[in-house]
Amino acid sequence: MSGICNILGVPFNNMSPVETVELLNVYLSGDTKAAVYTPNPEMVMAALKDPEFMEVLNNSAANLPDGIGIVYASRFTENRIEERVPGCDTVLNLFDKMKNSKKTAYFFGGAPGVAEKAKEEMEKRFKGLSVVGTADGYFDEEKEQQIIADINEKKPDLLLVGIGFPKQEKWIAKHLDELNVKVAIGVGGSLDVFSGTVKRAPKAFIDLNLEWFYRLLCQPSRIGRMMQLPVFMVTVIKDRYFKNKGGEKPKKTVKIKNYKIKIRKKKHTDKPEQQEQPSENTNEI
Repeated sequence: MSGICNILGVPFNNMSPVETVELLNVYLSGDTKAAVYTPNPEMVMAALKDPEFMEVLNNSAANLPDGIGIVYASRFTENRIEERVPGCDTVLNLFDKMKNSKKTAYFFGGAPGVAEKAKEEMEKRFKGLSVVGTADGYFDEEKEQQIIADINEKKPDLLLVGIGFPKQEKWIAKHLDELNVKVAIGVGGSLDVFSGTVKRAPKAFIDLNLEWFYRLLCQPSRIGRMMQLPVFMVTVIKDRYFKNKGGEKPKKTVKIKNYKIKIRKKKHTDKPEQQEQPSENTNEI
């Protein structure tokens, strides 16, 4: 698998989970900064209504096909994605690569206490992993500056931002140039999972790509969000057969080793809104 799969204007890296972790390691070992996002169908639909969000996704270093709906939608393109690349699992596999190395991480997001608990649990699970700092996702402008200063003082290689989409992606896009980090990943509710606050689906559900269904069983209130999947698929089909015959051309890429890495072109200046309640973006449709 290789190249870029464009779905409704959002470019996705077409890589296996193993290739994706290797790519992130390339970023962590390099001298440039990389913004990495994990769009699912709900996020793609939001981007269609939010030009700023769409621009942010198009200026990332990589977009991982987090939802099974993205995999299904890719069947209507010329660059089919064979498997989903869950952001949560990708980060866990990256931790396994980072342990016992000099690479460090910083957790930003979640309710008060969640990031600290996630740090404790991940350092216990991955012996040798160094999480040098944490901050919760509830902040005003003054606290935001304190968080940025703390990140810059501790200079983590990897920054996880879990304040819900599209705020986390816009926050990364706005601040990446001023942050002393190499890779920033929008992780949604992954910190809740890492901390043990939220339980992941049993392995059988994950293997069958039914993690979203398990979450629906546990949280029936999510039914409104889940209804985005059929709307998304109808939109993809209409775009393929009734609107966009050739598909949009992917952004210019530069090939590094065996991977195609997106060029980050533009710095964003819009200020994000104050984070009121971090929302999830893991195990989605």
